[in-house]
Amino acid sequence: MVLSNANPKDLSYAQAAALAVQREMEADPRVVVLGEDVGRGGIFGQYQGLQQRFGADRVIDTPISEAAIMGAGVGMALAGLRPVIEMRVVDFALCGMDELVNQAAKNRFMFGGQGRVPLVARMPGGIWDASAAQHSQSLEAWFTHLPGVVVVSPSTPQDNYSLLRAALACGDPVVYIEHKTLWGQRGPVDEGIAVPLGQAATLRRGDALTLVSWGRQLQACAAACDVLADEGITVELIDLRTLWPWDRETVLAACARTQRLLVVHEAVQASGFGAEIAATAAEASGCRIARLGAPRIPVGYAPVLEAQSRVGAEAIAAAARRLAG
Repeated sequence: MVLSNANPKDLSYAQAAALAVQREMEADPRVVVLGEDVGRGGIFGQYQGLQQRFGADRVIDTPISEAAIMGAGVGMALAGLRPVIEMRVVDFALCGMDELVNQAAKNRFMFGGQGRVPLVARMPGGIWDASAAQHSQSLEAWFTHLPGVVVVSPSTPQDNYSLLRAALACGDPVVYIEHKTLWGQRGPVDEGIAVPLGQAATLRRGDALTLVSWGRQLQACAAACDVLADEGITVELIDLRTLWPWDRETVLAACARTQRLLVVHEAVQASGFGAEIAATAAEASGCRIARLGAPRIPVGYAPVLEAQSRVGAEAIAAAARRLAG
């Protein structure tokens, strides 16, 4: 991480992302954006002002076809461009999976490194308030299972700025999962802070147990840590930030010290990425482990049903108490 002397800006999660893309487009004429509604700034404002600044030939509005958008982006990347591919929400990206899974992810391997696919596929994920089952999925585990891609999930405006720039410099396909309800979250953004892919952030120090999460779920985890601290239970809270490659060194070092690990995610618990972290920690350290995720149900539209899919601070604190006891 590199620190600058510049005064940080107060930006929203969406503004931080737009600034990151702007800086990369200024620095590299090969960076282009394509997707639905990107010309008007995107549905969350994450491209605000970019078409006016760089023109419609670099910020490209597309037809409503995720397969066409992803396929065009893969072709652009193979031809030497560095495209930012906007899928609007991760749920819609399912219509472009063949181009990502069978083309982008495998090209470098199948052609002996002669081809590279340096694209960033932005797929906002997670529960979108009152948007029901087809717009509220957390599918990060699908992509971590896919050899050939990097998977990123920023939780703060600063990380959304720094990690998006790192993703655009990566040289390989990156699945970039921003949470659908974080766009308005504000915070300081220092353009001089570089965050490398694959490096977790330790947000709190503690000895009772290690708590690992990512994305919006960090907010509930932090609230649970506050409750636990009042009870004398100190928690080591780790924001994974990059899901693949994930920071084993930081997580396993914390597990070795606390001898307890709780992995929490918004995604359905069954076959979630938390299972990979838990299994790795069990093999490496033998520490006590628990997982906490959503039940295996579609996200309901009605608030009372949607709440059943949320993993809140109270449930996290209860799981931590059981593990620490």
